[in-house]
Amino acid sequence: MTSRFSRLRILLAALVGLVPPIAQAGSAPPENVVQAEILGGWTTGDGTRMAALHIRLAPGWKTYWRAPGETGIPPHFDWSGSENLRGVRYHWPSPRIFDAYGARTIGYAEELVLPIELYPEQAGAPIRLRGDVDLGICETICMPASLKLDARLQGDGGSDPKIHKALASQPRPARRAGVNGVSCDLEPISDGLRLEATIEMPRLPGEEIALVEAGDPRIWVSQPMVKRQGSALHVEADLVPPNGKPMALQRSALRFTVIAGANAVDIRGCKGR
Repeated sequence: MTSRFSRLRILLAALVGLVPPIAQAGSAPPENVVQAEILGGWTTGDGTRMAALHIRLAPGWKTYWRAPGETGIPPHFDWSGSENLRGVRYHWPSPRIFDAYGARTIGYAEELVLPIELYPEQAGAPIRLRGDVDLGICETICMPASLKLDARLQGDGGSDPKIHKALASQPRPARRAGVNGVSCDLEPISDGLRLEATIEMPRLPGEEIALVEAGDPRIWVSQPMVKRQGSALHVEADLVPPNGKPMALQRSALRFTVIAGANAVDIRGCKGR
């Protein structure tokens, strides 16, 4: 079994001249391709602040979900420059699947409203949300983009339909979607682990696609193979850490997202068979 980086070299070699090229290091996105702002949102009943990152892209451009697929660029957030902030929680809306030139990526076209729940150190005091966001954007070329954000959030704020819409479009929790259980095997391979999972859940209308996250964004996950058999959805994928060696992995860290059209289900963890 090849290492993660060998796999990527093989994939890129096979797709040369077909997939959108990646811009050279130091390249900047064309002017006005990506714009971003913080939506101030409101103070929740729990004392947190429900704000959002609003990204607008030029027509034809897209950006990536938290797990972008085999060849996508994962987003990275650094809020260490903020004030009165002890933690954040991201409420990702359901992504779209993009299949092109034999490669699959996961993300959003032209706009993303990402609700961010802010946990203040001192409840009721203003929060200064200041940070850097690194993300990938793609059209005919793919390139990294860096955003600097700075917003002062104070008072109770107010309801924002953009944030409410994004919250409502999150994948449904497993229990609400009728998931009856998840079992999985993790088998060592030369450069990581092979995952074989069985998800007992009602069939979603349309083609079902499963996405797998290993709980550590540094672990590369191959494009999962999916097969439906009655009430069971079978999912298989390879998980490869940066060192390209077999590893230990807690089953509770695994996360599955099953998508079919506009329907998506969020499933956390699995049990051994």
